[in-house]
Amino acid sequence: MLRFLTAGESHGPSLTAILDGIPAGLRLSASVIDVELARRQKGFGSGGRMKIEEDAVQILGGVMAGETTGAPIALLVGNADHIKWKGKAVEPMTAPRPGHADLTGAVKYGYKDLRPALERASARETAMRVAAGAVCKHFLAQFGIIVGGYVKSIGEVEAELNGGDYRVRLDAAEESDVRCPDRAAALQMRARIEEVIHAKDTLGGVIEVVALNVPIGLGSFSQWDKRLEAKLAMAVMSVQAIKGVEVGDAFANAKIPGTQAHDAIQLRDMNHAVRSSNHAGGIEGGISNGQPIVIRAAMKPIATTLTPQPTVDLAAGRESSTQYERSDFCPVPRAVPILESMVAFVLAEALIEKLGGDSMNEMRPRFESLRKATLEDLNMDDTPHVFWE
Repeated sequence: MLRFLTAGESHGPSLTAILDGIPAGLRLSASVIDVELARRQKGFGSGGRMKIEEDAVQILGGVMAGETTGAPIALLVGNADHIKWKGKAVEPMTAPRPGHADLTGAVKYGYKDLRPALERASARETAMRVAAGAVCKHFLAQFGIIVGGYVKSIGEVEAELNGGDYRVRLDAAEESDVRCPDRAAALQMRARIEEVIHAKDTLGGVIEVVALNVPIGLGSFSQWDKRLEAKLAMAVMSVQAIKGVEVGDAFANAKIPGTQAHDAIQLRDMNHAVRSSNHAGGIEGGISNGQPIVIRAAMKPIATTLTPQPTVDLAAGRESSTQYERSDFCPVPRAVPILESMVAFVLAEALIEKLGGDSMNEMRPRFESLRKATLEDLNMDDTPHVFWE
């Protein structure tokens, strides 16, 4: 019901995206998207390209008189660096970088040069994910749903994030150039990135994304591909350099007994079923349970390093070393809005599926009438049933 595609290369003339399925009647301007694009470009540890690009979106379709029409939304972001490449012969790239798509792409598509794989596999493509995700975040916000993220760790430096209001945490993260809400840890992260820059190496880390005020009932256990955590995991894992995902306290839960791992259900005001913990990360049985949705993603150190790595020159037929291509030293802070965008897309899709309708005016009253975890809405009849004859 909601889908998007991106197109374009890292150093081509532009990047484009088509977002299809956003309902009619959503107030939308380019400034809403540009704010998120600017967030993607900020973060200590970024490389030289961030000094070149000043991304701004053009909305080419699907919005008229400042409102979505229900038609596909066409988005375009130009590549300021393209002018340096247009019409010029480019030196052949024949030595693949370990950890990148250079070699696998060449084998799969039969390229005679590795650059086509680099150009499309590049994280430059994520500018359009952020553009599409910005629309999804804006859509969710109309229903009070907030999607945000922050850095939990960089290298071996871990933030202390026990307790506290998520909204305070999100605000604090945006004040940090490493997007970490723990000030002490942020200073250590910055120092660690400086070390790796001087060492001509790269660093990865862990990002946490949260979604607040998500209603109960998004997703389903009816089929494997409808489970909400499965969709979220796929979306997050699709981002370049993300190699691991957990929902809630998944890996910690794997080490403790079940009586300690699950979120006890309690009755509040003699009517409302609530939780005092959120080990499940807001999803049970493939369905949102009303708690904050918490996703953590592990980002590997990116493959392009100033220090050469062992490889093979495929044209010369001999062992060689990698050649440096401009890149970040630590992309983790900049990846936060990218992961937010992918989470927002999945949740927007799930909400549209749940509510139905073609316009915001149809969806708003349906959202207000969604069932909640109250005894009245659950309406148990407390009688035996014959389920199979």
